Amino acid sequence: MLLLRLTAWTVFLPFAWGQQAPATLFSWSNPIATDRPAVTDSSAVVPKGALQFENGFLDTSAGGLNTLDFPETLVRFGIASTTELRFGAPDYYDTVNAPAGAGAGFGDLEVGAKQQVVNSPRFQLAAIVSLSMPTGARGFSSGEYDPSLQLPWSGKLSANWTAAGMLSVYATAVDGTRGVLGEATFLIDRQLTRAWDAFIEWAGDFPNVGGERHLLHFGTAYKITPQQQLDFHVGVGLTAATVNHIV
Repeated sequence: MLLLRLTAWTVFLPFAWGQQAPATLFSWSNPIATDRPAVTDSSAVVPKGALQFENGFLDTSAGGLNTLDFPETLVRFGIASTTELRFGAPDYYDTVNAPAGAGAGFGDLEVGAKQQVVNSPRFQLAAIVSLSMPTGARGFSSGEYDPSLQLPWSGKLSANWTAAGMLSVYATAVDGTRGVLGEATFLIDRQLTRAWDAFIEWAGDFPNVGGERHLLHFGTAYKITPQQQLDFHVGVGLTAATVNHIV
């Protein structure tokens, strides 16, 4: 549920890095494809034999509180031409203006896999299955094993324009009660130069209990090399239940 973890006010740039094996895995004709900084995950998998690290530092502003969130580490390893394994390390959260002695701790560990279902020059579709494990601190962990499913897709509109989106379902426990949340996203990405692109995105959460959450999101990514990326994003909540803003 990425809309709950997005956020603002940091001068540190998130980054992603891919370790190649052999050296020809990444090139300017086939650069690193990351699941950040958009809510929408990439519809591509990392190449077979590649180990990719994606990290970030965020500050969420919501309900009068600001929560720091880092390192947002996602490790992706290509085990086949269309399959990758995924490991999400526990994030550390610190609500800086929470009452003394409250509002800090580690979140849950997550493991999963991504399978590319369609991979054509004009259209890609993938399926991601994940399981969150209750390893986090009280207040930052659901205390249960929480499964999720994401279906990211992308389609080339022209040489420089791409449309993409993702449909997701999360089964998350809150206070011992299992809830179901659906999420939909849609974005338009523009390739500005060989190394630089930017996007505009809408993301909506639809829980079975509580109000809908809608986010208008903008972001950009710059590839220093075909396998190293810096990115930055900013967004605003469109409904009362959404985060106030993200930067």
